[in-house]
Amino acid sequence: MKSDLDALMQSKKLDAIVVLGNAEHNPPMYYFTGGGHVSNAALFKKPGQEAVLYCNAMERAEAARSGLKVIPLRTGAVDVLVKTPKDIFIGQGITSGRVGLYGTLDVGDLVAMTGAIRSALPEIELVGEPKEDSIFLRAMETKDKAEVERIRKMGKTTTEVVGMVAKYLMNCEVRDDEVLLKENGAPLTIADVKSKISLWLAERGAADVEGCIFAIGKDAGVPHSVGTPEDLMRLGQTIVFDIFPAEAGGGYFYDFTRTWSLGYATPEAQKLYNEVQDVYNKVVDNLDLNVGFKEYQKLVCDEFHKNGHKTPMHTEGVLENGYVHSLGHGLGLNVHERPWSRHNVADDNILRPGVVITIEPGLYYPEKGMGARIEDSYYVRTDGKMELLAEYPYDFVLPMKKWKKK
Repeated sequence: MKSDLDALMQSKKLDAIVVLGNAEHNPPMYYFTGGGHVSNAALFKKPGQEAVLYCNAMERAEAARSGLKVIPLRTGAVDVLVKTPKDIFIGQGITSGRVGLYGTLDVGDLVAMTGAIRSALPEIELVGEPKEDSIFLRAMETKDKAEVERIRKMGKTTTEVVGMVAKYLMNCEVRDDEVLLKENGAPLTIADVKSKISLWLAERGAADVEGCIFAIGKDAGVPHSVGTPEDLMRLGQTIVFDIFPAEAGGGYFYDFTRTWSLGYATPEAQKLYNEVQDVYNKVVDNLDLNVGFKEYQKLVCDEFHKNGHKTPMHTEGVLENGYVHSLGHGLGLNVHERPWSRHNVADDNILRPGVVITIEPGLYYPEKGMGARIEDSYYVRTDGKMELLAEYPYDFVLPMKKWKKK
């Protein structure tokens, strides 16, 4: 939680941190400010002291809504740090020591700014951390009740939109060659479906920030293939629908996946889906408080390996079919954050009270034109219960209301 930041700074021997960039779609800055139209800002924080936000004076009203101490400038704070960094650093009483840099910034601005700081203040050591294990991801790892409620609300929005997509597809007319048709009689494409998803999310205050995965056939067999826009929607092919919207303005994410086959499923695809669902159920039934997340990745790898599938634990090199990824990840202001579940991660990635995680086993065979994944998001409560944050059916075959199998 945010209250952990001071201790985390001290553990990394940081005398101060500086968060750079916009308030929206910038998790470290959003964590402090709550978003809003604040651009090219700089936030300074020292251990045991409240954060201070420098911003363009024209955005001071937006910045003030953060509740932080705001210092307006004639221009963006990043511009000042590039040209005269000494003014701000001295103003914050920082002339030496280790200073961590976080946030999002144009690479050119970052290079120019760090060069200017080192030249003007040679006693300052600028420190960067890999995002995957930064003090921010460690602080964000556990959520308070208000944060969990926002994620839960995003889950409700997400599953509502998923239900709308399912209903829309099931009510489409079907051509003789098993291609779905739009209302005007033209073939329905992946791009058409995605445009509806984006619209329905926006109408509910959510944003398709990083796009979504809606992939059919061969693309469904490549886990992060977003789908080919021109691909036609057809019956009897696996569709992986992975949707991970966030609150509009760059807030909290939800993450959710279902696999569908419209009208009917081939026996091979049904078998693949059943194996994924069986493993998903086994993981969920065995989740327990304060257990290492990687233990469940090991369980999944062992189960899939017994069924003849390649896994990261049992195969060297790059995997292109079978079970090719890790079981899940933390969820919050980033769609991927701590705790991590890879079988070889550090032991401190555990299901501690307050974390929100995804559980998403899958199997992928692009050469066979199919893939399957099931994903839900869970909150690890203080009483040890694993709470599913949004319920939705696990039906694989969606019946087509205007088509009869010949």
